[in-house]
Amino acid sequence: MVKERRRLHRRSFAYYMRVFDDRLDAPLGHLTDISVGGFQLDCQQPVKEDRAFQLRIEVPPELSAQPFMHFVARCKWCRVDPIDAHTYNVGFRIEEMTTEVSAVFKRMVEEFGSDTRPKTTDDYLWR
Repeated sequence: MVKERRRLHRRSFAYYMRVFDDRLDAPLGHLTDISVGGFQLDCQQPVKEDRAFQLRIEVPPELSAQPFMHFVARCKWCRVDPIDAHTYNVGFRIEEMTTEVSAVFKRMVEEFGSDTRPKTTDDYLWR
């Protein structure tokens, strides 16, 4: 079993939101869980570990006047989904984000993240 290495509590993401590779202007995957330090995507293709990505997420109007947020995140791990062998679960750590985008991202965690597991002392930040 893979050892949990987060320091901040992660929440399941209850809103279907696609994430795009901004450099390629192509969908990368969709959010499945989120914390203020990172997130998990479900992707149709494997993602190279330790690679930094320039990402874009469309932002609902109730969270921001800006239609998109742009930031840099690094792929920390990629593995085949245990239920769907055609889907990859991919973990990212946020590396670069403006103050404005960070505020929107935090609101997104609060508004759309659902608490599906109890908090423990093992809840910690993405490394």
